[in-house]
Amino acid sequence: MGLFSFLTKEIAIDLGTANTIIIYNDKVVVDEPSIVAIEHNTGKIIAVGKKAMMMHGKTHENIKTIRPLRDGVIADFQAAEFMIREMIKMIFPKKSIFPPALKMVICIPSGITEVEERAVKDSAEQAGAKEVKLIHEPMAAAIGIGIDVLEPTGNMVIDIGGGTSEIAVIALGGIVNNKSIRIAGDDFNYDIIEYMRKQHNINVGERTAERIKIEAGSSLPELDSPPDDFAVHGRDMLTGIPKEITVNYAEIAHALDKSISKIEAAVLNALEMTPPELAADIYRTGIYLAGGGSMLRGLDKRLHMKTKLPIHMAEDPLRAVARGTGIALKNFDKFPFLIK
Repeated sequence: MGLFSFLTKEIAIDLGTANTIIIYNDKVVVDEPSIVAIEHNTGKIIAVGKKAMMMHGKTHENIKTIRPLRDGVIADFQAAEFMIREMIKMIFPKKSIFPPALKMVICIPSGITEVEERAVKDSAEQAGAKEVKLIHEPMAAAIGIGIDVLEPTGNMVIDIGGGTSEIAVIALGGIVNNKSIRIAGDDFNYDIIEYMRKQHNINVGERTAERIKIEAGSSLPELDSPPDDFAVHGRDMLTGIPKEITVNYAEIAHALDKSISKIEAAVLNALEMTPPELAADIYRTGIYLAGGGSMLRGLDKRLHMKTKLPIHMAEDPLRAVARGTGIALKNFDKFPFLIK
């Protein structure tokens, strides 16, 4: 412990395509959409997180909203750095003489390249981090769910986020095999936008598609307790006049079918690649679901029908990855799977 160790602040970041969650002192201190609003002329940051999300799709030419992450990786380096910096300011709003030295654990998709890993680290360092370690999302999800990842037992975790779906088999503190596909919550939204355009001749934005997915989304055309029909407001493509239509969950299930089938295929592919002893473990332990995308109605049932394996839903799936990242932060030097 150094003389100024009290100045070191440890934070865990789940840097997601859709949402960024920051954990400090075992508490979720920031849970905001991963989006920034920038003034076009000056390049000044106007808003970050929820405030920027409220502007998304409603801006004039002098304001642009940017989502710095696409498919789980940093697409806009500068905006990502701004966003991380502003979100850290939400935790430590007071200006101090000695700015805190930040020690961070950030989770990343398991399928990203070394260059993309470097971009995450550089963004964090530019935002003020003195020491950065990375953890793969499925590993963080497994720890957050409560699985003992260091045991010699095979566990399969599916983490469906905003930009990527991560499917991994974990044993002995490592990922034995993984499949990372860039089909997740954002793609569900685009499927809904496309369906509304083709079937109902109505143009809707990303935020409306997200609302439809949450309120009336389903992965099965028949549910035991179906959600209510949802009124959608958008622009009529023929007349250009705003109008309202009503959609039901069976329609949305039809719209999302193709993307969900790709996730199912990836799960089956990951199971095929699993060594036989671990496959025997997975038959007993089942599959664990985490991430916001896994909350889609009927998805657990659909995966069970496809794989014939028990499916377990994480408690608070939206924050499972962030919780796991927080636990990894506390065991900064003990866990062998933290990437330097």
